[in-house]
Amino acid sequence: MHTIMSAFPFPPPVVSRIAQLGDRVRVARIRRGWSSADLALKAGINRNTLSALEKGAPGTSIGVYLAIVWALGLDRTLDGVADPDADVHGKSLEAARRPRRVGRTAVERDDYDF
Repeated sequence: MHTIMSAFPFPPPVVSRIAQLGDRVRVARIRRGWSSADLALKAGINRNTLSALEKGAPGTSIGVYLAIVWALGLDRTLDGVADPDADVHGKSLEAARRPRRVGRTAVERDDYDF
């Protein structure tokens, strides 16, 4: 796992995840038998940008990551990323803010009463 310094101080767990993702991209590329030039061409990016991504450069844009994952045919693996339906913590915070008691609703008029 490689680590590249950034001007912006990313938290260590974030830096670790970025490096891990770069390694995963490199492994996927190698398993396909593609050179870095092949993958960069398929993704429409510069080979140096791909190299930075694979080395875990924190400044690499999310667009570049998405282009690479798409070029590798792995874009469906992103379906669960930041999915609000899978956000258990966020859902529980939202539920805690809901009113505990529901107010009375207006009594509906019975059309048969005169």
